[in-house]
Amino acid sequence: MGVGPFIQRDYWAAIAGCPCTPSQLMELVRTRFLELPPPSIVVFERCDGDGELDLGDELDIRIRLAGNARVRVVHRDACSITLATLVGHPEAGRITFGAYRNDEGQVLFHIRSRTRASTRANYLGFLFGGDPMQTSTWTDFVANVALTCGRGVEGALRAYTTIIEPGQVEPADETMDGPT
Repeated sequence: MGVGPFIQRDYWAAIAGCPCTPSQLMELVRTRFLELPPPSIVVFERCDGDGELDLGDELDIRIRLAGNARVRVVHRDACSITLATLVGHPEAGRITFGAYRNDEGQVLFHIRSRTRASTRANYLGFLFGGDPMQTSTWTDFVANVALTCGRGVEGALRAYTTIIEPGQVEPADETMDGPT
């Protein structure tokens, strides 16, 4: 659902000196998620309970210049957590936070979102400022994870954007209860 192009955004980095396994890193992200985004841009709050993320949990979000929104945890396994946007969010889609090892054995932290604007007004807002704010949010999140779990980012923090064309993604890849 939504308006405008269906966009996949990937943000990732190797973590320097990471003593954690990918599953240990994701347990840290799950338990400290609310501390990791840049508060000058976005603040996540649990709708109820503590800060740990579990399947079905909902989070209220205050997004600078965009207002309030809500997401739900729709998937969780040892190495990933996926949030889906709910009605009223400026975007329609999902975002997955995950960890794995690269070929050199380094632990990587990766965020992948697949979304489109939820309304025409939100699409225009995205074109006139939302895109750089979103990039800042998720690159800061990756950097914060790297500093929390190691000595920071090893080498470069990468950000890559792709427009997903109709039929490019298999329907099984887009179930709302799986990773992005």
